[in-house]
Amino acid sequence: MALFSQLGNYRNFGLLVMRAGLGVMMFLHGLPKLTGGIPKWEALGQNMGHLHIHFLPVMWGFMSAITETIGGIFCVLGLWFRLVSILMVVNFIVAIATLFAMGKGITESSEAIEMLFVFFGFIFLGAGSLSIDKS
Repeated sequence: MALFSQLGNYRNFGLLVMRAGLGVMMFLHGLPKLTGGIPKWEALGQNMGHLHIHFLPVMWGFMSAITETIGGIFCVLGLWFRLVSILMVVNFIVAIATLFAMGKGITESSEAIEMLFVFFGFIFLGAGSLSIDKS
C-alpha cells in the first residue's frame, strides 16, 4: 500500500520508540525492587529455586533488580543494548518459571512470555542508529 511504503525509512526511529517505551517501563518496574533492599532482593532471588539454583538468593535478586532498573535506562539510551537484552531474556525466563511454578497458566504468564520474545528479538536487531552505541 502506497501510504505505508515510506515507513521503512524510519526503522531506527521505530526501534527508538520501542527501546524508550520498554526501557522506561522496565525502569519503573525494577526501581521498587532495587530500593527494597536486602529483604526484597532475597525474596526475589528465591525465584531462582524454580530453576534449581538455591545459592546466593540475595545476589540473584540484586542482579535482577539492577537488570530491570539500570538495564531499563541503558535500553532507553541504547547503551550495551544487546547485553541488556540478553540479561532481560534471562530475567524473563526466571519470571516465566516462577509463574508456572505458582500454578499460573499460559494466559496469566503471557505478559512475561511476550516480553521474552521482544527482548530475544532485540538481541538480533540491536539498538539501531539512534542510540549511544550507534550499532
